[in-house]
Amino acid sequence: MTTARKFLALAAPLALFAAAACTTPFRADVARFQQMPAPQGQSFYIQPADSEQAAGLEFATYANLVARELGEYGYARAAGPHDASLVVTMDYGVDNGRERVVTSPGFGYSRFGYSRFGYGPYYSPFYGRGFHSPFYYGWYDPFFDSGFGYSNVSSYTLYTSELTLQIDRTADGKPVFEGRARARSRNDNLTELVPNLVDAMFTGFPGNSGEEVRITVMPPENEG
Repeated sequence: MTTARKFLALAAPLALFAAAACTTPFRADVARFQQMPAPQGQSFYIQPADSEQAAGLEFATYANLVARELGEYGYARAAGPHDASLVVTMDYGVDNGRERVVTSPGFGYSRFGYSRFGYGPYYSPFYGRGFHSPFYYGWYDPFFDSGFGYSNVSSYTLYTSELTLQIDRTADGKPVFEGRARARSRNDNLTELVPNLVDAMFTGFPGNSGEEVRITVMPPENEG
């Protein structure tokens, strides 16, 4: 094999590895309850759950994302709540994060048991308004139980973000859709998290009522 071909053979897997590193998917757990009417020209208006956000540019940016999704499903955006047949109430946030500890084997001889890390029931300390429903998140992380010995311990912060949508009929005020999208990530940047949560919420919209599903959102191909 020539030197050039050896280089190409090595470069190809490296390129694939680099591409994979740039295309980390976003995963969210989405729960939806719905009695959405089939789109027949209904109009909608989007309002924040926290009235103080109503005039904010950040809320307007996220509301435009939701409006675009609803528009693709055949609903029309109204100028105000009195002109709409549906009112969409939106809330979003990210908590302050929890530290997660990770171990890897070292050298020598030592025997490690198992340990449980996770979140107990909590009331999310989200920035701003926050959310007030208790949810449980946890996982099971075993320490390495081997003859390699001493563990190398490192830690990082894991954040939980959430988007909630409620859609009510203006005629009688009754809800026709309640949705929640939640994700865990090492990033607490709402400008990145909320668009992904919106994508997850509207994947297969309006969904099967009472079903919670794991939605994977792939990043744009030009990222990385």
